[in-house]
Amino acid sequence: MRTYLVSYDLNSPRGTNDYTNLHKALKEHSGWWWHYLDSTWIIKSNMSAAQIRDILKQYIDSGDELLVVRMSGEWASVGFSKEANDWLYSHISWE
Repeated sequence: MRTYLVSYDLNSPRGTNDYTNLHKALKEHSGWWWHYLDSTWIIKSNMSAAQIRDILKQYIDSGDELLVVRMSGEWASVGFSKEANDWLYSHISWE
């Protein structure tokens, strides 16, 4: 499985869209998922970034923005809990 960073900006006025289905899709279409930051998820999937984008775009409004990036290699963080960093070390390879 490959690891992807999924990030989004929900630009619609507050309260006009329920993003529960977006979050549900992120969980269902991945083998592992991590959601520590408000608009950022890390997921593991056998799909391509474009396939993930195509699945998720149906759950956002036309004015929203969505980014799916394959992750590998070096990463760094600050201010995260031990549990969050432990998850990252366990699931993101240093290729």
